[in-house]
This record gives sequence, C-alpha cells and structure tokens, in this order.
Amino acid sequence: MIYCLEDDNGIRELMIYTLNASGFEACGFDEASAMWQALEKEQPQLIILDIMLPGEDGITVLKKLRQRPATAAIPVIMASAKGSEYDKVIGLDLGADDYLAKPFGMMEMVSRVKAVLRRSGPREKTQVLRLKGLEMNPAAHTVSENGNRLQLTLKEYQLLELFLKQPGQVFTRDQLLLQVWGSEFIGETRTVDVHIGTLRTKLGQYGEYIRTIRGVGYKLEEKQ
Repeated sequence: MIYCLEDDNGIRELMIYTLNASGFEACGFDEASAMWQALEKEQPQLIILDIMLPGEDGITVLKKLRQRPATAAIPVIMASAKGSEYDKVIGLDLGADDYLAKPFGMMEMVSRVKAVLRRSGPREKTQVLRLKGLEMNPAAHTVSENGNRLQLTLKEYQLLELFLKQPGQVFTRDQLLLQVWGSEFIGETRTVDVHIGTLRTKLGQYGEYIRTIRGVGYKLEEKQ
C-alpha cells in the first residue's frame, strides 16, 4: 500500500491510477488528518507527501512521521510545486528519502517509488547494537545515550547504524552517500559532512567516537 497525500484532486487521482496500473495498491488523501486516521489502521510501504497542504503542511507531517516510533521507518517521497533548493534540503534533512519537483511525470514518480522501495527494503530484525552507553534498537528504530532517548533524522539514524554495524571500518564520503542516500541522489559530498556534524552533536559524549580520517572519510572507533 502506498499513501498519496496531495490536495489537488486531479493530480492525486492520476497518481493513484498510475500506481495501481503499475502493480501497486494506492490510497489518496487531501489533508493530513485523514492520513493520520488511516495510519492507525494500516501502515503503508511508502508515502508520497506534498509540501503545500491545507492545515498541516508536508514538512510538519514529515517531522511527526519521523518522531513517532510506529512511522519513523516508513519511506517518504516529498513533492513540491515550489521546486526550490531550500524545500528540497529541508525535506531531505528531516528524513525524506527522495524528492519530486512539480510538475513531474507519472513514470518518473513510479521509477522513484521503485528505487526508494529497493533501498529501504524490509529491515532485518537484528540484535541491539551497543557501544558503551550508546544503544540502537533496530527493531524499535530507537537510539539512546545512557538511557536517554535521542531524536535522530532518518539519515542520521542510517549513518549511525552503518557505523555501529562495522566499528573501525573507514567509510569514504562517496561510500556513505551511496549506502545512505542511494545511487539516485544528486548532491555533493558536503551533505555527508553536514549530517555527520549534526549526528555528533546529538550523540553528546559519544559524538567524539565518530572520527574524521583526513582526506578519506569517517569511522566509528571507541576512545582509547
């Protein structure tokens, strides 16, 4: 099931028709309140979320989705008629998995949906990952520092998960872009540096464990 939150009736109906014709099951909503009600009954594989909406705007909806444990891992594709770099950066930094600039073609939408679903895939129910007082529970999609729950964006979470699964492994910026943002992402490696910086800040004392390897990238290593 794919949820489409779009207030333009014509666009929403065309999106649903195209997704259904492409082998997906889709359901549309013209405002956030209707989607929240539906989420209580069924979790979708993916949400296509318009930024400009009546009532709750798409950015507010995305923040709530990422803050709630039950919806934090649902892939989200943002859509906006603005097409501004600012909207795109804000959406991606808050945990959106991809971005569609209006007007977009229906086949482009289907292609991006398939790409995001391939990247996100079913997550393995792995054991809890720990480094001293830093703990990640992949099954619950939570991170805590000495028992205190941390609020991470989806990209920050995925970066930390990668580091915790392979402590001591050096990752280049290009490798991190590929594994966390995906091959379809068009952006600079500076994106990685910005997210590493915010992740370090949120991890408190454990932020120092993410070491910069000059001229190469980053690795997670316990302080000696």
